[in-house]
Amino acid sequence: MSIKEDVLSKLLEAGDVVSGSELARSLEVSRSAVWKAIEQLRKEGYEINAATNRGYWLASGPEALTLPEIRRWLAPGPIGARLEIHDEIDSTNRRAKELALQGAPHGTAVLARRQTGGRGRFGRSFFSPEGSGVYISFVLRPNLTADRAVMLTSLCAVAVARAAERAADGGIEAKIKWVNDVYVHGRKICGILCEAGLDFESSQMQYVVAGIGVNVGEMEFPPELSGIATSISNECGRPIPRSRFCAELINELNVLYPQLGAGEFMAENRARSNVIGRRVYVLRGDESYPATAVDIDDGGSLIVRTDEGETRTLRSGEISIKLDRE
Repeated sequence: MSIKEDVLSKLLEAGDVVSGSELARSLEVSRSAVWKAIEQLRKEGYEINAATNRGYWLASGPEALTLPEIRRWLAPGPIGARLEIHDEIDSTNRRAKELALQGAPHGTAVLARRQTGGRGRFGRSFFSPEGSGVYISFVLRPNLTADRAVMLTSLCAVAVARAAERAADGGIEAKIKWVNDVYVHGRKICGILCEAGLDFESSQMQYVVAGIGVNVGEMEFPPELSGIATSISNECGRPIPRSRFCAELINELNVLYPQLGAGEFMAENRARSNVIGRRVYVLRGDESYPATAVDIDDGGSLIVRTDEGETRTLRSGEISIKLDRE
């Protein structure tokens, strides 16, 4: 972390007055460096009071995505232990893949306050404005074959749903639209894009980059999205700190990831489904047909029954679906 972030971290931890000399001593920097860091934080919107012969204390701060703010809520765990934060980036998935190929350890995360080239499945663009969303990608190194990759997407969806409800203190109920979207009150708050690097000889995944984009803060959407997208804050009626949501998401991923092999989380994924029992339109390239969603199996595939009575098992990499009232 920078000196500025170190100073912020100390002020957050203290929750009270901290002398400039104590800050300088604990961070092994000069008092002048502490003063400059305090001034930088003030320019960023932090209200930091000072009293002669006493020191500094944090009165209030902006809703900021910073490492010290995230760490206030973060539990120990391998996922998110290494966290790279960008003011702006084209795509957190692109950067995470770059790090994965360089040998980044399991759990490495890339977080951006804004994306200029965010992507969803099938190359679709992802709305990624500054100041309201959490755009984060994780380098994961699971012991899975390619045909079970959908399990990671299903796991991430459960983690997002849990984190959204926890950050909102139970004020919302999150549902999962198979396989990679999370909804609140019938509108989308999250998209997930998992991309894998494969060993072609063994069909084992060398790494997976799990990209997660979540609408957290109060948001206004362009006309083409206003009827289908929403945010956690919009739905619970109060501001939700993005730093808290980010930490809650990482915490849930650390809780759920050990279940990946046995897939215990799939029961919750099914229970949260807003698809099972509904009419859907199955989309595969130029082909589409109506069906009824029957179940989600333990491997994360969607089971549908066509109007002709045929039961089909759909894999997410080949097919997407559209709900009948979207």
